[in-house]
Amino acid sequence: MTSYFVDSAGPLSAILLAVLALSVWFDVSEQRIPNWITAGGLVVALLLRGLVGPEALGVGVLGGAIGFSLGILLFAVGAMGAGDGKLLATVGAFMGLDAFLRCLPLVGAFGGLLALASTAKNGTLIPTLLRFRELALYCVTFGRIGERRTLAMPGSVTIPYGVAVAAGAATAWVSWGLTL
Repeated sequence: MTSYFVDSAGPLSAILLAVLALSVWFDVSEQRIPNWITAGGLVVALLLRGLVGPEALGVGVLGGAIGFSLGILLFAVGAMGAGDGKLLATVGAFMGLDAFLRCLPLVGAFGGLLALASTAKNGTLIPTLLRFRELALYCVTFGRIGERRTLAMPGSVTIPYGVAVAAGAATAWVSWGLTL
């Protein structure tokens, strides 16, 4: 698919960065990301892509759909909050399919760093790593060995994953430039 470079990228970048900043603020201060941020950002991203043309809109819809699917999956297994998942959909719509897929490893890396910092700060790094080992065993043995943990279980470490989504998206956006 063709990417269209937008000469006046300032407004679109400002909107994305505002969505990310608001998401971080709410996720850190209230442990939730309101729907008006994620849904509003999704609508604005798709409207702006629609102004560029149907191909740009299609790429945004695909990016949003992949983000939403991934978010729903991670929420369903208890690995992520619903607001974080919806933020993935919004970021996917802003970035488009290709850039969003390239952005996901950055989101994961920032999430891992945030989790390590959080567990090191509260003194639970070693128990968390041991629980992760159990989860990895559970996954690779299809549930025969190990334990599947969720965010709702006692002792689970929760982090404001919207921070990781925002950090990965902002890093990708700034590094690769704005294309629609």
